[in-house]
Amino acid sequence: MKKKLLIATDSFLPRWDGVARFLNEIIPKLSDKYEITVIAPKFHGKLKEFKNIKIIRIPLLRIRVGDYTPAKFNIRKITKAVKQADIVWTQTIGPVGMLAILTARFFKKPIAAYIHSIEWELFSKSISPKNIFRNSICLLTKVTARYLYNKCSLLMVPSLEVAEILNWHSIRTKKRVVHLGTDTLKFRPPDNKKAIKKKIGINPEHTVIGFSGRIGREKDLVTLYRAFLRLRKLYDKLILLIIGKGVQELKLMLESKKDVIVVEYAEDIVPYLQAMDIYVMPSLTETSSLSTMEAMSCGIAVVSTPVGYIKNYIKESYNGFFFNKKNPYELSKKLIVLLDNKKLRANIGKNARKTIIELYNWDKTTNGIEQSLKEIIFSG
Repeated sequence: MKKKLLIATDSFLPRWDGVARFLNEIIPKLSDKYEITVIAPKFHGKLKEFKNIKIIRIPLLRIRVGDYTPAKFNIRKITKAVKQADIVWTQTIGPVGMLAILTARFFKKPIAAYIHSIEWELFSKSISPKNIFRNSICLLTKVTARYLYNKCSLLMVPSLEVAEILNWHSIRTKKRVVHLGTDTLKFRPPDNKKAIKKKIGINPEHTVIGFSGRIGREKDLVTLYRAFLRLRKLYDKLILLIIGKGVQELKLMLESKKDVIVVEYAEDIVPYLQAMDIYVMPSLTETSSLSTMEAMSCGIAVVSTPVGYIKNYIKESYNGFFFNKKNPYELSKKLIVLLDNKKLRANIGKNARKTIIELYNWDKTTNGIEQSLKEIIFSG
């Protein structure tokens, strides 16, 4: 008989971000081994159907934190779901993840958590500097994360660096490194790049610089746009393609600019990635950056800030380039190198895909997660 796995998350479809994309990939693979229930906020939009998966939805609060609307604290629904589960696996420490951890601890259920981000770092960069409570919120987040993660049975971390950060902040729960990966059969180079550009409504003769992810302050898309603005003075037929949604003022700013295309929702993101000639990750904070791995798997040359685990899998001038945070001039110089040398761009993209296939394919991620869940089931 399959064990009952409760996945508790504060981010899930139809809201698309790194956590939702991760769950979108992993849930179908785990469903062969577990009877899965997902408990998550009821975000607006059409929810994708998962075969043989039960989904419990929690209504949203009427407040926003950055580009995010949290769920209500629904103790009754979460308690009922936890009591029926054999193991609880959390993805976040918002209202859903927090109550799931505390309730599972009370009922002595095994608790695993995947650490998708260093929450206090994310908050410090995603909340507007004008918010007078910014520092207090970040401190509270750090204290809360430490308390909750120390209640878990096992923490899955995307890199050794994340494990060391958690240790440094007195989070003593046992940790297991499970690197993120990508479905390299799904995220692959296009057979014909011009045709794929035409398919999504972009002139095939245009060169596309792209980004995929939340339009949040911590992603620093302003730096990307400033670099793009410099390039538009030097090159004709250049497009900036942004896939994602988030902070409304940033989204509206980008949408209003010439030669910038913003696509809020794409259930199948692959064609949009395949249409890109260069991918840029300008973020101020990341753990692994699934979207960067997906772009590399599609054979795209990547330019990124040296944040989180990205600096471990990108090798300068081999499978990508780095630029310093908040430096549009340096970013534009790296982009010029790639724009002026199509052969170099192709080689960088080829090496990028080779890196993902060899080291970060999705099967390795799935195996690591399955082994981690088995470990706490048997130890419990």
